[in-house]
Amino acid sequence: MTSAFAPAKLNLCLHVTGLREDGYHLLDSLVMQVDVGDKIWADPQDRLTLSISGPFGKDIPPGPENLVLKAASLMSKDKGAAIQLEKNLPPAAGIGGGSSDAAATVRALCALWQLPQPDLQSLASLGSDIPVCMSAQLTRMRGVGEKLDYWGVPPELTFVLINPRAEVSTPCVFTALEKKSNSAIEKDMPNPSDLDAWLLWLNAQRNDLELPAISLAPVILDVLEALNALPEARLVRMSGSGATCFAIMHDRQSAKAATEYLQRAHPSWWVKDAVTYFPDFN
Repeated sequence: MTSAFAPAKLNLCLHVTGLREDGYHLLDSLVMQVDVGDKIWADPQDRLTLSISGPFGKDIPPGPENLVLKAASLMSKDKGAAIQLEKNLPPAAGIGGGSSDAAATVRALCALWQLPQPDLQSLASLGSDIPVCMSAQLTRMRGVGEKLDYWGVPPELTFVLINPRAEVSTPCVFTALEKKSNSAIEKDMPNPSDLDAWLLWLNAQRNDLELPAISLAPVILDVLEALNALPEARLVRMSGSGATCFAIMHDRQSAKAATEYLQRAHPSWWVKDAVTYFPDFN
């Protein structure tokens, strides 16, 4: 058996910088991963199968439309494996759950089948977020997800994550975005090791999809207000196209205390504390 972790992906900022003739939006986003996520296991078998468990296992399709099976089929047409997915992340949540599951599947099956990893262009044909999920480095993602600049080991951060259990359609959010061409990420980003300066710079960036997502799911505004009310929150923002939002907290203790408070105050919300995901960087 081989296994792989599928960490949640956070868009620390997300600028929409244009619209291509084919209808795809151009993005400029700073991405990192956290230690909350799904899990993949793979066992040798003569055909491909997928079983799903976990708190959100019943919310995603187990058939060939699942990105896990699509990624496995892309890697090999004649090999088999019994794949297990433990689904801990809410679906359609703006934190790359399905894409991260596909990336973790690739890592697990490469080990099981002793194959090299597919090229990122092939993986992008399955989903534009899959390539950025293949690395845990702090990454600038541009274009439609195909332009990746790796900026090394991410800073050590502590988060509170909230999803109000509202699924938001990514195409609908982009359709609701009124201005399609906005400024890119500011140049001259401070070194993340200078955390105060870096967070000051990051606060000056934005997620252009927040307002259109709020227009479709007003509860997102409630989440942002709840996070902004935390006294030790250093940055509050929505991730991706929503509805998950996050706060970068002062330390792990304040994150855990805030998580416990928010879980009591909003029992229907998915609330987790998390830290930066640090796998082995080679």
